[in-house]
Amino acid sequence: MTELQMGLIGLGIAAVAGVLGYNKWQESRQRKLAEAVLKPQHEDVLLAKGDVARPEAGRSEPQIDAPAAVSPVGRREPVLGGEPAADAGPGEVVPVFVDGPDAESAEVSGIAQEAASIAGERPVGPVPGSLLDPRLELIAAFELFDAVPAGRILHLRADDFGVVSKPVRWVGYNEGTREWERLEAGGDLPVRRLRVGLQLVDRTGPISEADIAAFTGAAQALAGELPAVLDLPSTRLLDQAAELDRFSAAVDLEIGVNLVSRGVSFSGTKIRALAEAAGMTLGDDGVFTRCDDDGRPQFTLHNLESTQFTPDGIRNLSTHGLTFVLDVPRVDHGERVFAQMAELAKRFAETLQGTLVDDNRQPLSDVQLDHIRREFIGKPQATMAAYGLPAGSAQALRLFS
Repeated sequence: MTELQMGLIGLGIAAVAGVLGYNKWQESRQRKLAEAVLKPQHEDVLLAKGDVARPEAGRSEPQIDAPAAVSPVGRREPVLGGEPAADAGPGEVVPVFVDGPDAESAEVSGIAQEAASIAGERPVGPVPGSLLDPRLELIAAFELFDAVPAGRILHLRADDFGVVSKPVRWVGYNEGTREWERLEAGGDLPVRRLRVGLQLVDRTGPISEADIAAFTGAAQALAGELPAVLDLPSTRLLDQAAELDRFSAAVDLEIGVNLVSRGVSFSGTKIRALAEAAGMTLGDDGVFTRCDDDGRPQFTLHNLESTQFTPDGIRNLSTHGLTFVLDVPRVDHGERVFAQMAELAKRFAETLQGTLVDDNRQPLSDVQLDHIRREFIGKPQATMAAYGLPAGSAQALRLFS
């Protein structure tokens, strides 16, 4: 081997050694740099606090320090505009009042939330049907933001509601008794839950579209003045009123039993004595009325002639006829009450020397009276019960007023 070849081999070995050494130096340098970067700059609070000796062997459980006390944060007041409050810390949410195009929707949402909170303070049951019934009335529901005395509520918009031709009834929730009750003029009951009902049908017929429009407008105006959130039903009220009117016409009957003289007129003083002995009282309407133990009218006694009975005039009054009248839809247990009325009419006939006749002046026998009781009282009242409006109930008294 020549000297040149030996020299080249030596240079090759030296070059390889140099490359290996350089790589080792780079590896050592990178390791030190990584350790410097990854080395913790503070102690691990999950493992220890301060200088804690760690055992050489065995499992080391982490020790969790108690969190530092959090200083109380004062109340954050809402601010106008979109910038957070200056003292809002990281992660804190500060309420902002919206101003601009979205302000109206935000205000409506706030009103709805406030109304919901009012309604949710105490559980409130529905208005009893004896006071208002959605089958009979258009009911406007008001949720007031602040309590208003009942007398003031009835005074507000009284003229607007007064133009409606059907009865309007006012009901408020008594927070003390936790019951719904009718509102009275001049009353001082604080009301936050208000219901106003417009009767759809009475004995003059169904409600008109003009009445609905007038009532709705008055309700909206009242809601703005109180102020309150208003809820009105969206049902087809005219159709509902028409159906209710057809039902009412089918059962709206007054049954009369006439007592006529046989020539000699009836004396007013005798009539009064017989009526009062039977528990009947003379009212300002010019008729005698028989009531049950609860004070509900059962039947009435009228002068068949045009002159009405009065406390002073009856002393000198004489008449050739009387009429006993039972208002079928307004009397509970109508068949039983009619039987009582017929028996009383017979006693009057015996004492006054008269005859019981129908409207055509044809004599009435017991068979005919029994037929009237079953067909013209029993059946209509059964129809009312099946419809869910029993005769003599509070709803029936309103409907047939």
